[in-house]
Order: sequence, then structure tokens, then C-alpha cells
Amino acid sequence: MRTKRLPFVVAALVAFTVSTAFAADARRIVSLNGQWDIAEGAMDQPPRKFSHRAPVPGLVDMATPRFESPGSAVSLAERRERKRPADPKCEAFWYRRTFKVKGPLPEVARLKINKARYGTKVILNGKVVGEHGPNFTPAWFDVRPFLKGGGAENELLIRVGASLAQVAAHLTEGWDFEKSRYIPGIYDSVELILCGTPHVVNVQTVPDVEKKCVRAVIELASTATSQVKGVVREAKSGRVAGETSVEARSASKVELTIPIRNARLWTPEDPFLYELVVDTGGDTSRTRFGLRTFTTDPASGRAVLNGRPYFLRGSNVCIYRFFEDAARGGLPWDRDWVRKLHRRFKEMHWNSLRYCIGFPPELWYEIADEEGVMIQDEFPIWYGGNPTAWPKEITQQHLTVEFTEWMRERWNHPCVVIWDAQNETTDDAVVAATLMAVRGLDLSNRPWDNGWGTPQKPGDISECHPYRANRKGFFANFANETGIPDIGPGTGTRPFVNKGKPPYLINEYGWLWINRDGTLPTLTVDIYKRLLGEKATVAERFHYYARTLAAKTEFWRSKRLCAGVLHFCGLGYSRPDGQTSDHFINVKSLTYEPNFRRYVSDAFAPVGIMLDFWADDLPAGEKRDLSVVVINDLYEKWCGNVRLRLLRGAKTLAEQTQPCEVAALGDQRLTFNFAVPTEPGRYTLEAALVRHTRSGGLEPPQRQQRSVSGDRATAAVSNRRSLEGAPEVRSLRDFSVLTAEEREARRNLAEGRPVKASSVLTKDGQTYRAEFAVDGKGDTRWSSEFRDPQWLAVDLGAAQTISRVELQWEGAFAKAYTIQVSPDGENWKTVHATAKGAGKTEVIRFAPTQARWVRLHGTQRGTPFGCSLWEVRVYH
Repeated sequence: MRTKRLPFVVAALVAFTVSTAFAADARRIVSLNGQWDIAEGAMDQPPRKFSHRAPVPGLVDMATPRFESPGSAVSLAERRERKRPADPKCEAFWYRRTFKVKGPLPEVARLKINKARYGTKVILNGKVVGEHGPNFTPAWFDVRPFLKGGGAENELLIRVGASLAQVAAHLTEGWDFEKSRYIPGIYDSVELILCGTPHVVNVQTVPDVEKKCVRAVIELASTATSQVKGVVREAKSGRVAGETSVEARSASKVELTIPIRNARLWTPEDPFLYELVVDTGGDTSRTRFGLRTFTTDPASGRAVLNGRPYFLRGSNVCIYRFFEDAARGGLPWDRDWVRKLHRRFKEMHWNSLRYCIGFPPELWYEIADEEGVMIQDEFPIWYGGNPTAWPKEITQQHLTVEFTEWMRERWNHPCVVIWDAQNETTDDAVVAATLMAVRGLDLSNRPWDNGWGTPQKPGDISECHPYRANRKGFFANFANETGIPDIGPGTGTRPFVNKGKPPYLINEYGWLWINRDGTLPTLTVDIYKRLLGEKATVAERFHYYARTLAAKTEFWRSKRLCAGVLHFCGLGYSRPDGQTSDHFINVKSLTYEPNFRRYVSDAFAPVGIMLDFWADDLPAGEKRDLSVVVINDLYEKWCGNVRLRLLRGAKTLAEQTQPCEVAALGDQRLTFNFAVPTEPGRYTLEAALVRHTRSGGLEPPQRQQRSVSGDRATAAVSNRRSLEGAPEVRSLRDFSVLTAEEREARRNLAEGRPVKASSVLTKDGQTYRAEFAVDGKGDTRWSSEFRDPQWLAVDLGAAQTISRVELQWEGAFAKAYTIQVSPDGENWKTVHATAKGAGKTEVIRFAPTQARWVRLHGTQRGTPFGCSLWEVRVYH
């Protein structure tokens, strides 16, 4: 709810004066943001001395003088056990400021703390006003009985818990297995709302794009008879677009339906906004909204925006991870920086974001409304795939309170298109029951995402996270993928089977993170060792990351089986002991890593292109067909040319061009004849959109009627160039032409060969067969039973000279094992032994040895489970 703000005059350091001489508007919202006094203390007793200052909104680590490491620091061991550690120095932080209200007090005075963690308690003029436990939703307090008018000074104290230990067990705490710090603070605005009666408690706008009207459901705090008037204005120009009124006769809820003249829809391409002004005679509320509907079509698996199919393209913002980033400072509360961030996102051709495992300050939603970014709004719940992980203290009754507060705060934002109940949690009891209990509150009937729990109604989202880089041969395996992402509802962590139904929404993929300074997060250290070797440079890693992420994006988009493709992640933290990162090299200036900007933006272009080629090397001189797929996310036909080039460095060796026509929202596959070069070396294939003309279909969407400058101009030019099929919209694949000797040296001698094992695990109806460890596929593995010892032996078919074995472990690995060779499968010789196996990917080198059989013999497991291998590879 937006209202006209009343300017205030600062008196002394933290005092200001408010006039209650009401004019045209019967409501005034007074910002209490600014510098507050702050001190450490106990939960039940305010401190006597305040010797620090801190900004509101903000976090307590922004105080001056600084507090020493405030909040909860969570070790890796505590993360595994999901403990809520305390701040050893204090239980709470207390904020204090003073203000004055001139003249007599109005009939209603409410204090709103938009968001604070961990929990709030309010004391005004020495009297306890109340407490609010939830950490991610607004706290409302009736302060009228405690407020002083007539110019007298008011002292306001707000207490927040110092750490996770202060969060009541029945409340969500925002747990994240990949966070190390939980910093408390009043991290959103604080406002004093002054008005008369009857006063408006809440407004829900329900747009109707077909009838070009808005239904307004208005909650009133008074049951007295009054005339309620509603006026719709264009938010920017202020022009009246519609109005009506109704008499509220002793009702706590009234409804208005207001036709909108010359109505304009809200879309990411044209984020046109209206303002609804509700006047009761004693109160005036202002609510911004967009004429926008959003739903899904289970039959086609598509999202539907304003009655038409619409493809989501985007990324994630992990604001609570960014809260612990060393470069954060005051950036999350800098409106100019947040606006620039969203514009930088749109330069990547992103129309959507998931605000992931946490809610940013409300100004982020206001800016997403204005800039045209659709939001999947994810409640901060992540308890994982273990069926027993859900905290038993958090019941449906408790969670319903938090979900209801969340929805009531957010339901008028046109940017919010999906209610996301949780992240990667398989709970099908409390969360599922809660979302079913509250979903009817949203009269716009947005779809829900239940994380890895079961979608509850047809059209609800199946959330998918098809990470691939941590699997064997992941890139080549895209040639065999169906396009239905295999990690989603019902999967937990294993096996890889998506039990959800369309619409599928990919809102995480990648698993190739690199920190902003070029170092590697913990989750990708071993992956880059396996993919590029230990001596790879930072430049080589960044180049590989961007090119591979672009190829993955092209693949998932071109299959047209998902409602949207959102990568992970657009904004997070960056630190060597972190698990993920974003793509900035300077987050303050919002400077992208150049390879990411160059290659990945092409992969998200509205008219996109994919070279359907996934091989790393090819035989010299081979003749083959190459497929190129062109996709069109627009509401108009695309006509142009597609060019295929063979490059060696900057030199073009061969070039072909074909005309192409793609229907609105459609796709088209072209075939090119290709001759592999005969000379060994490294080559690049480039498929590109080189010319574009519009033909038929619908006109381009209207633009918001406002000036285009700065970053918006850059984004607009970038989008226009992509729509016109400029040569920079490309799909690129590198490959090698090998000599016969090189091909033999790279050949995995174990792939597809006969194999034996000491045992094979069958669990939940799935058997993890021994041959899965040598089948060359990315989604199969062998697992032994859960006991020692265990072994796996491969028959190479004939005696071979070997010198290297690679073991790609699943999470269950052998700590102590030997690598043995044999000429006959009976008499064994040890060529390697270790008692320090660490799992992941292990490369074992030894002196060249003649052998027909190769055996892994595990004598001690590294986990309570068995020995489990994605792949065993044997090389000359």
C-alpha cells in the first residue's frame, strides 16, 4: 500500500516533529527511517546506555562504532545438524529514537515495522506495546494509547533478537545450508501511520484484463456506516482512469469494481502502473497495482500472462546471502543501486527473477513493479530432502500465520506472479497443508510452487534444479536428454526422478560457480580440477563457465518443455569458503564478468538459437549433419537467415546460410551438412541469427510512456538488437579434431565393458547395478550394500597397457581402498593403495602396467552408506 509521505524535520540527532494538520488526504505515513541509537542487551530488559548508532533500515553490523561479529556464526558442522547457535555476546539489540507529534492526536496511530529479525518487541514512552515473532513479514502495532501529542517528546524502543537462538521454535528462521552468518537488524522501513476513522486496514486489488476493470476488496477497522470512494489513476501521470463509490453499512469489508478507461496491461515489456485511492472520509489509502493476470496451462506446460502464453527467462536473487557479503554495505537499501541492478538484469534479456530463500526490502518489489520484472517470491524455508528434517515444532497453524502476513503484504504487486512456499524441501505435510489453507486468500489465484514437495493443484509449479556439472560426462550427455528436467518434486536428492507434472519451471542450474575474484567456491573446486585440470587459469575458468552456461541455457530453452528457465544466480555472496557466487566482478558498480555478459546474454535472447552439438572431439574428415534450433518467444512471426560458420581462432574456414521462419512462440530446426576438418587442432562452430524482419502477427508491445535514459536506454538497445537478429545472437561450440593416437589416448577403456561387483544395492524399488559404473551415462551409478569390504572389477576384454584410473564417486565413497590389476580376473596385483580417500573425483596414476582386469577394492567406507560410483574410467 503506497501513500503520500509527510516530510519531517529532524530535531537534534534522532528526534523529529510531525504535524497532524490533515489536508486533502486523511492519512499520513511518517517515515521513521534514519539513524537510530542502538545497544546490546538482554531480551527482557532495555539497556541503560546507548553508545552506538545504526541506520534503519539496515543490519546491526552497520553500526558505528562497530559491534564485534554480531549475530549467529554457523560452522559447517552446525549447518549439517541445522543448529541455531547464539551470539555469545548478547541476547538482543535495542534500537532507540525520539520524535514529536504536534497538535492533537488523530483517532488512529499504527506503527509498522516492515521486516526485522529476529523478532520484535516495541516499547513506547516506557510502556510495552507488544511483540511480533515472525522474521520476514510486517509487524503492526496500535500505538495510539501510548503516543503523546501536543509536541511532547516520544521515545520509541524496538528490540530484535541477536541471533537464531532467539527465534521461537515454532517460527521459521530462514535456515540456509549454504549460509555462514545470520545478522540481525531492522532490515526494512519503519513507519508511523496517522489517520481518522473508519480506517483502511488492507486493500486487495483483483485485476480483470478481459473486462478492463479492477475489483478492490477493502478491509475496514470500523463498522460505522460510511461512504467509501475508489478512484483509479495512472500512477505516473495522475490522470483519472475510473471511479466509483459504495456505502459501507456496518461492514468490516466492502468491495468496489472500477472500470478502467483506455486500459493498459502490465507486462515486463510495458510495466504500466495504476494507483487505487480509497477514501472513507476519515482515511485515505493509496495502493499501486498493474492490470495483470498470471496463471499456467497444465496441458501445454506454459505460463500464461494476461491470457497469452509467455516464456519466463531469468535468474535468482539470494538477498540473505548477499547480507553476509563483504561488499554489501548499504547497497540493499540504496534505491538507485537496486534499480540499476534490475536494469542490468534486463540487459541479460531476463524478464523474471526468483527472490530465493528470502524477501528483500519492500523497495525491491516497488522497483520490480516499475521496471517490469516478474517475481517468484520464495518464503525463506529450506530444510532439505530428508523426510525427518521438518521441525516438529512448526505446525500448520503456526505457518499459516506467517504465510497469511506474507500474502497480505505482497498481493497487490503486479511483479509477484508465483507464491513459492519453500526451497528444496520434500515435506508434504505442513507446507502442503498450509499453502492449501491460505491459497484462497489470493483472489487473483496465482500458482504456487511447493519446492520439492508435491504440487498441490493442477497448474502449480514443478520446481526443477537440473544441475549437471557434478555428473560424469555431463556436457556430452545433453545429446541424450529429453528436455524434461529430472530433479524436482519428489526427488529429494536421489534418485534422479522428477515426480512432478507440467508446468516445469527450472529456477536453478549451472553448478560451475566462480567467485568474483576468480577463486573457486567449495562446491566447484573439484569440478574445475576434473574439467580443466589443476593448472587452469582464472581467465580459462571464466571463459569455460560462460560458454558452458550459455549452452545449458540454450538447451533447456530450445526444448520448449519448461514454462521458464531461471539460472542460479544473479546476486548472492562471493567468498572462498562459500558454496556459490554470482557473475559480477564489482558488485558496487554492477560490472559483469565480461565473458558472462558476452555469451550468456545471447543464450537468453527472446529470439534465440541453439547449435545442437555436444561432442568434445570428432574424427578427422567425418561427414555429418548438424542441427540448429531457432526459438521465438515473441507474439509475432520471425523471419531471417541463420548462418553456420566453422572457425579456427578468428579465421573463418567455412560458411553456410539458410533462410528461416519461426512462428510466434514457436521453434524451428534446421539441418546443415558439415565436413570435419582433416587437420588436427581446436575449432569452433558458430550458429548465428544474421538478419530479421517482422511479418504478420501482433504489433510489438507498447512502451511505458516515460523517458528512456541511462541504463534503461542500454537495456532497450540491447533488447532491440536481439529482436532484430543481430550477429551477436550466437550459439558457439568448441571441439577438437584428434589424431588417431590422441583419440586412443583419450578413450576410456572401461566404458561398456563387462563388470562384476561384490554386491548391488536395491532400495525403494531401484537397483544400482554394477554396469552403471561403466555405461558412460550421466545419471546412473553403482552402489554396494552398506557394509565392508566391497569391490568392483572391470574386464577390459584383452590385455592393455594402462597407467591411470579415474573414480567419480557419488556421496558414498571408500576411505580406504586399493586399485588392483589382473591378467585373468583371479590373480591380483596392487598398483595403488590409500587410507585417505576423499570421494568426489579421484585420479590415480601409476607406472604403465599390462592388465586385462582392473579392480577397485574398498576396505573401509567413508560414510555409513556403501561404495557408490558414478563412473570408473581406465586409460592407457
